[in-house]
Amino acid sequence: MILTISDNQKLSDVKDEFNKMFPFLKLEFFKHKHGVHGGNAKSDMLSSDLTFKKASKQHNEGGIIIKENMSVANLEQLFQDVFGISAQVFRKSGRSWIETSVTDDWSLKRQNEEGRELSSLAR
Repeated sequence: MILTISDNQKLSDVKDEFNKMFPFLKLEFFKHKHGVHGGNAKSDMLSSDLTFKKASKQHNEGGIIIKENMSVANLEQLFQDVFGISAQVFRKSGRSWIETSVTDDWSLKRQNEEGRELSSLAR
């Protein structure tokens, strides 16, 4: 999947595109960077209505390639390196969303499959 990002694109658009590829995962964006296996404070979460130009520290436009076998940590670092924005992946767990910080080394595919399994158990 190639995710194209422009300055005037809203964070919500990128989050929706990511969620189409991985329906049991979601992206959130934050004011400050977190470390591998670390999380973010909810108070640092950026509004989905913000554009990338207003939310990011670097004003790069372009695309990033997201592969299902890449780790969560690699995806989050890619957003930081290319766009200067802190991203955090969350996984569906029943009816809740949990940060994947403890399992940042898992692939996006594995995270999505785990989310599918946990969500089916909650029905």
